[in-house]
This record gives sequence, structure tokens and C-alpha cells, in this order.
Amino acid sequence: MAFYECVYMARPDVSTTQVEAITEQITNIITERGGSVHSTEYWGLKSLAYRVKKNRKAHYVLMNIDCNNDAKAEMERTMSLNEDVLRMLTLRLEEMPEGQSIQMRAKARGDRPDRGDRGDR
Repeated sequence: MAFYECVYMARPDVSTTQVEAITEQITNIITERGGSVHSTEYWGLKSLAYRVKKNRKAHYVLMNIDCNNDAKAEMERTMSLNEDVLRMLTLRLEEMPEGQSIQMRAKARGDRPDRGDRGDR
């Protein structure tokens, strides 16, 4: 078994419950084939740097997975056939990351820290 990090982007016009249903479908595919999903993070609806399939925004989801190659291939095949998934990226990891991702840590502390008094300009 290998460790994978999978990020996918869903269309902006789908609801968060539909995004959760896609995540649940992927989780079922992984667990049926002997793998496990260690963590799932919903990053929210974010603006894209450029249009992807005529969309300016997308729902982002990160999943940390421990599975074999067959489960990963089936997961990627299922996501590529799903019209609600705009893009996906699966990376192999040497070890499973601990705690929250950088994206969630930045969201927890706030997007911008207080800059304080900047003085006269």
C-alpha cells in the first residue's frame, strides 16, 4: 500500500452536499478495495487563477489516502467520468502528513494578520 494525496475541484454550481456525496463515493471505492482514507478536508468555494471548463470558481477537496494502485486507478477513473469534477490531482507521498494542511491552517488563523499601526506615510 502507498500513501496518496488527492485534490479535486468540483463545479461551483453544485451544493456542498453534492460535493460531500462525491467524497463519499470516492471513500467507498477506496475502502471496498482494501484502502483507507486518513483525512478529508473541504477547502470551500475558491476563485480560480484562470477559467477551467468555463468556470471561474470551484469547490476544493483534499483527501489523504492509503491504498493500492488498483484502488487509485479506479478512483481516478470514476472522478474523470463524473461531470461535476472539473480537475483532479493525485500525488504519491513518502509518508502520511500529520495534522491539518497548510490551507486549513491559514484559514484557521485568518487570511490576513493585523498589520498594526503603519505610521505616517
